[in-house]
Amino acid sequence: MHEMSLMNNLMNQIDAVASREGAERVVAVKVRLGALSHMSPDHFREHFTMASMGGIAASAELDIETSDDQQDPFAMDVVLDVVEIEVGKTMKG
Repeated sequence: MHEMSLMNNLMNQIDAVASREGAERVVAVKVRLGALSHMSPDHFREHFTMASMGGIAASAELDIETSDDQQDPFAMDVVLDVVEIEVGKTMKG
C-alpha cells in the first residue's frame, strides 16, 4: 500500500509539471529514493512502469538515486528531482 501511495503522488507531480509546461511527452525522470521508502531501484522501476502505463510518462527514461540517510526529512519518500519533457520538437528539462 505504501508503494502505491508513493507512486500515485509521484505520477501526480509528473503530470502537473507536464501539464504546466505544455508537454507532449515526458522524456526522462530523475528521482531519489529515500532510505526508508522501502524501494530498491529495480522495485521502483517495476512500479513506475505499471503506474505510467498509458500516460504521458510511459516511455520516460529513469535516473534513480538512492539515499541511505535515515535522518533525511524525506527518508520515507520518493523525491522527484527532474522531469525532462518534450514540447513540440523541443526538449526542456
